[in-house]
Amino acid sequence: MSDSPQTFEKFNLNVQLLSAVKETGYEKPTPVQEKAIPLALAGHDVLGIAQTGTGKTAAYVLPLLYKVKYAQGHHPRALIMAPTRELVMQIEEAVVGFGKYTDLRYVCLYGGLGPKTQIEKLQQGVDIIIATPGRFMDLYKRGEIYPRDIKTMVLDEADKMLDMGFLPQIRAILEVIPVKRQNLLFSATFNQRVEQLSYEFLEFPERVEVAPQATTAETIQQVKYLVPNLKTKVNLLERLLEDTSVNRAIVFTKSKKNAESVYNYLERKRVGEIRIIHANKGQNTRINSMEDFKAGKVRILVATDVAARGLDISMVSHVVNFDVPLIYEDYVHRIGRTGRAENEGEAITFINPAEEYHFAKIESIIRMEVPEATIPASVNIPATLFDEQQGYEREIDQQKRKDSPEFKGAFHEKKSGPKQPFKTPVISKGRRKAKKNRNQLKSQGKWKKG
Repeated sequence: MSDSPQTFEKFNLNVQLLSAVKETGYEKPTPVQEKAIPLALAGHDVLGIAQTGTGKTAAYVLPLLYKVKYAQGHHPRALIMAPTRELVMQIEEAVVGFGKYTDLRYVCLYGGLGPKTQIEKLQQGVDIIIATPGRFMDLYKRGEIYPRDIKTMVLDEADKMLDMGFLPQIRAILEVIPVKRQNLLFSATFNQRVEQLSYEFLEFPERVEVAPQATTAETIQQVKYLVPNLKTKVNLLERLLEDTSVNRAIVFTKSKKNAESVYNYLERKRVGEIRIIHANKGQNTRINSMEDFKAGKVRILVATDVAARGLDISMVSHVVNFDVPLIYEDYVHRIGRTGRAENEGEAITFINPAEEYHFAKIESIIRMEVPEATIPASVNIPATLFDEQQGYEREIDQQKRKDSPEFKGAFHEKKSGPKQPFKTPVISKGRRKAKKNRNQLKSQGKWKKG
């Protein structure tokens, strides 16, 4: 677009939206907004491939608010689907912020808490639903949602939805909403499954791709550390958090167990105010932790990938991947929590011997080799425990066997060894004497069996 608009005024949005945009601090549209907003306003189906942190939420929320315009009727006219409640809450913030001068009614539908309050809002009448697929279908089956007035549907983070197994629910939703509607699909990556979903979901879409698929933002400085074991990871993390330049950091782990261990360790070390969020934490606990982190009351947030998407926090200085993500695209979403809104950030990844295989795959996806840093001399590097080393070697064997089925490593099944020669059983002195007596009786014809 050589004549791409440089201000939001050139999109011809109404004054209510333009006033809200100005108050949120947006001065000029981002590349994805420049390309997607005019297409969405013109009624096209849009396929947006945009990395996290590029402003894609506003790219579909602003046109949607413009088209819905004002409160009308009782049933929803627009539906936004997202994979996690955290992302639903982020989208809600955008709807509230940009729609503050409108009378539009909305409701957020997600699991983790009872549906009573959500049902009450639906019964009062809504214009926009923001929902996770599971909760939407649950309330639809209860008869609380009338979807026949929906004219616009948005699927955000489509790749994550598919990773989380939401395809059956998405297809079920497509069955109950009107066929004649405008569709917008946004995804950070465009793999084969997302492509197949786009065929089912979109009709003659306009494709918007503001950066190569699965690339990372240029404002993020990436670095990796090759560490020999878990204890070294912990020591290195403590050393990094002693740096005063780390003013707000998110530490990502691969499991709830690891998150709890890291959280408990850092809390004992008193490296600053710290919170933890993962799937087993209650909804209110997660919301309060997020709000405190956004407000700057918390320095460190320890999280699993439940928080990799849906955290719209502009002043995160550092992201630390304590564990390498096994869903490779999640690396992009994790580090996308920093370097947002054109601010600079740093993404640090700890890689143990068994994770080198996975990180090489990630580097292939993002089409760059992340520079390696040397572990500071002040960090204690203890010897790797025997069981831990065995675990790494077993994982590496599995990785090599996955790439080459003929490979046999240190942990393949051992064949049974040669048979041992037969040894004559040793007979005790008492048993020898009894045998001798028995033979004598037999020779005299006095032996009776039994």
